[in-house]
Amino acid sequence: MPLPYELLIGLRYTRAKRRNHFISFISMISMLGIALGVAALIVVLSVMNGFQTELRGRILAVVSHVQISGANGEMTEWQRVAEQSGRQPGVLAAAPFVQAQGMLSFGQSVRGAMVRGILPDLEDKVVDFKTHMKEGSLDALVPDSFNIVLGSELARALGVFVGDKVTVIAPQGVVTPAGVIPRLKTFTVAGLFEVGMFEYDSGLALIRIEDAQRLYRMEDRVSGVRLKLDDLFKAPLITRQLANSLDTAAYISDWTRSHANFFRAVQIEKNMMFIILSLIVAVAAFNIVSTLVMAVTDKQADIAILRTLGANPGSIMAVFMVQGALIGFIGLGLGVAGGVTLALNVDVVVPFIERLLGTQFMSKEVYYISNLPSELQWKDVTTITGVSFVLSLVATIYPSWRASRVNPAEALRYE
Repeated sequence: MPLPYELLIGLRYTRAKRRNHFISFISMISMLGIALGVAALIVVLSVMNGFQTELRGRILAVVSHVQISGANGEMTEWQRVAEQSGRQPGVLAAAPFVQAQGMLSFGQSVRGAMVRGILPDLEDKVVDFKTHMKEGSLDALVPDSFNIVLGSELARALGVFVGDKVTVIAPQGVVTPAGVIPRLKTFTVAGLFEVGMFEYDSGLALIRIEDAQRLYRMEDRVSGVRLKLDDLFKAPLITRQLANSLDTAAYISDWTRSHANFFRAVQIEKNMMFIILSLIVAVAAFNIVSTLVMAVTDKQADIAILRTLGANPGSIMAVFMVQGALIGFIGLGLGVAGGVTLALNVDVVVPFIERLLGTQFMSKEVYYISNLPSELQWKDVTTITGVSFVLSLVATIYPSWRASRVNPAEALRYE
């Protein structure tokens, strides 16, 4: 099938040698501007996705997907709750826990912490503590051993190492004629973990669940049950389903609620970066306006001849829209190719630049995430491509309309 003549003429105008080389220069600048803006958008959003995934992974190394807590802070017959939860589609594992505030003392150092009693075998099925152990092992938390595993920052603040003994002070005191005496118990440090989140590394201590029940006088009761799901993004849905299916009074929360501020902040930053960097694409796209305005002025005689040969204003408009769209399409293609390539190789490019400049952008002494993570999501690439192409098309409308309004008699008067 023969191609429309509007398309053929538009393509010819794009690749033809012009008498005015400045128009070609402006076209090239427009292409490079669009390419740079699109590539920057893809790389920045990929890095933001990488940070979001890294942050989520570090949080979920400590926090379960769903947590079921007793209505009054305590739960009896946790096995029944775990069994009922396990029947819910999407729930992979359940583990009980005891959680309470405590004070840790070593020598002259005292630090407050969240003390969590766990069953190591079940806990390993719910969260991924073992891969974050720096020293020791969770397997050292055996019944009646009174061993404790500390976060690395908490251990550093106390000045303790594996093998040292720390005193855990429970807020529930013992009433005596002399007054309320806090309950104390000596624990042996059996391991250190580091997940890369200061909140947990500096404020969480793990002990055996039976030791926690004895320390906090909970007998055979627990604080609740923690669940792991096959799809962490279904946590809000499964939380609502569990609320309707459990036959016990409990408070159910998921990881999106317990750390909503973290992920909301990252999402807001991602949206703002998209808007800010889209302005780069918009500026480059609207350079097409000046390119086409000069092209229309340069081609007035050609437009007049086409009109005298029978071309209608819509056809003239289509010719220059094809020319502008092609400029945007080439720039868009270069930007997508460069952005995707760079986003997939950030872990190689950034270390190379650091070695070249002899510096480190994200020092380990300052940042917990010392490398730039990148996660390319094709949904973002599709959105960026669509927005950029629409901006390029919008930029062609006015100069193309101006071309369609050229009066043939006026254009040919001095030819």
